[in-house]
Amino acid sequence: MKKIGFIGAYDKIDLVIYIAKIITTLGKKVLVIDSTVNQKARYVIPVINPTKKYVTEYEEIDIAVGFSNLKEIKQYLGVAEDQDMEYDIVFIDTDNIEGLESFGLQDAIKNYFVSSFDAYSLKKGLEILSQLKNVMSLTKVLFSKEMSVEEDNYLNFLSLGYKIIWNEYKIYFPIENGDQSVIYENQRVAKIRFKKLSIEYKDQLEYMSEEILGNVSGTEIRKAIKNIEKGV
Repeated sequence: MKKIGFIGAYDKIDLVIYIAKIITTLGKKVLVIDSTVNQKARYVIPVINPTKKYVTEYEEIDIAVGFSNLKEIKQYLGVAEDQDMEYDIVFIDTDNIEGLESFGLQDAIKNYFVSSFDAYSLKKGLEILSQLKNVMSLTKVLFSKEMSVEEDNYLNFLSLGYKIIWNEYKIYFPIENGDQSVIYENQRVAKIRFKKLSIEYKDQLEYMSEEILGNVSGTEIRKAIKNIEKGV
């Protein structure tokens, strides 16, 4: 079971779910855990009888909301504490140091720091990382209008002295190609639809999916994306 962390104050649950959709389309079983303070998944993922803690299925993805750690999810699902859950990949979306620590993201296979360059997302996200007790390797996932070197340098400057090793490559998502409007529409109709997303957005979804899976070719992932676009 691969554990992947998505860390930061930026609103990233839709990004996580879209990557999960690609991976489930390829036949993998995926659990997405919303460990954020506001628990946005509670409001954008349809559920019949929401309770304080629950796991629901959405577009072949299991979504867990309201849990403090993996042990609680295992208890909810009836899995013994010493056994692994039957998921190929578990994504943890968190915007607080408690979630990072309680879900053991220091031991995750991969961790992404997701942010835009507005002051709140950037500084609040880095506030989480400032509390790290041990060195963590992170890949930047940056939502930006211009995607400039200056922005990245500013992020590096703000994080000086933190227990972070930034991976050399960065993943950029454009923020003014109409993708946000598509995401909002998908939320309204409670569907994951890729057809109207920009090529740039889908390219980055493909890249991240390929990186997370490791043993699946870009060709297979592009085919999965096409199938999602067609509603297959």
